[in-house]
Amino acid sequence: MAQKFQTLPGFRDFYPADCTARNYLFGQWRAVAKTYGFVEYDGPVLEPTDLYKRKSGEEIANQLFCFTDKGEREVSMRPELTPSLARMAAARQREFKKPLKWFSIGQFFRYEKQQKGRLREFYQFNCDILGEASPAADAELIALSIDLMCELGFTAEDFAIKLSDRTAWSIFIEQEGLNAEKTDAFLQVIDKLERDSEEKTDAKLAELGTSLAAVKTFINSGIAEEKCESLQQILAELDARGMRDFVRIDLSIVRGLAYYSGPVFEVFDIGKGMRAIAGGGRYDQLVKLIGGVDMPAAGFAMGDVVVTDLIRETESANQLLEESIAEETIDAYVVIADEAQRREGLQIVQRLRESGLYVNFPLVAVKVNKQFQSAEQQNADLAIIVGTDYPQIAIKVLSKREELNCEQSELEDKVSELLLSL
Repeated sequence: MAQKFQTLPGFRDFYPADCTARNYLFGQWRAVAKTYGFVEYDGPVLEPTDLYKRKSGEEIANQLFCFTDKGEREVSMRPELTPSLARMAAARQREFKKPLKWFSIGQFFRYEKQQKGRLREFYQFNCDILGEASPAADAELIALSIDLMCELGFTAEDFAIKLSDRTAWSIFIEQEGLNAEKTDAFLQVIDKLERDSEEKTDAKLAELGTSLAAVKTFINSGIAEEKCESLQQILAELDARGMRDFVRIDLSIVRGLAYYSGPVFEVFDIGKGMRAIAGGGRYDQLVKLIGGVDMPAAGFAMGDVVVTDLIRETESANQLLEESIAEETIDAYVVIADEAQRREGLQIVQRLRESGLYVNFPLVAVKVNKQFQSAEQQNADLAIIVGTDYPQIAIKVLSKREELNCEQSELEDKVSELLLSL
């Protein structure tokens, strides 16, 4: 009995309808990024494992698909793109006018337990601004994330931006007299406020010299918006764009990765309780850490898994997706009604394709009614019928059930005219 193979845990098959949905998302990512003046780039899917350890520490190895290659190098499938971006930007930064506004859409891999919104392989939209230290860059990225969500069909009732600044916690640490050397450990606790129980959180904070009550009081005090100039400028810029209502100050958002150095933000759904849809922030030291070049930077990423789940669960967004899928058509299906005219039919197929149209036809002899079924199943706009009357050709507008005739010499003009009328 033949062995049956299945996809590995956390990996996916993309059948044609799945690819159509994925391409819709990619198209929206790409279109919005370009309206903001970002240019596309990419990096290798395989990198030295030490690149990720340099950024995130030795413990990152537990989350990587890593192995020793045939050249005895320790390598890993990329779990994210930021380290590659830092390496690339540092290597050739003199060649580019600052700031760099770069985006990428690529596939990534993390060896971790799969759950709703998170798999072991995923696609991710990465958007970064390098070479600009002003909070204006952070505001630009947040604005882009808002516009992207709106283009996907979400409204202010569906999502919100939670904005924070890691430096605000330095005020708290000073007020509480905490050991500044334990800042990273403290921020790790804050990052898990909503995931850990209050008892567990309070115990961890007690070990650091403070309490959950003190943390909650600080979060609700409004001191961050009052004291952090970066947050004030970001909010002012978003207000000028008419986007202020999408943003909420929430100091519990600190992003767990230690390389973040200032403002951070996450995109959350409202009411459905999913994990963060997107997130990022400022990481001014990373390019220097990886590439030895001092270059301020900020960016964010959005994965395809959780945002697609949210699209499917949100009526307005799912409607746009379904409309996009329904629009996946071919321009024409060439029906070969007389096999004696197959050579002429192939010539017509090639002519129409060379004119830029999407065209299909039966590869082998098939009954005419089956060919029309194929045309309709593929959402063809036109059926072009090559039969015994050739060089006269019949053209059927499938949505209207209308049919007309033309000479083969005028076919391209007539097809273009009909397609423009649809």
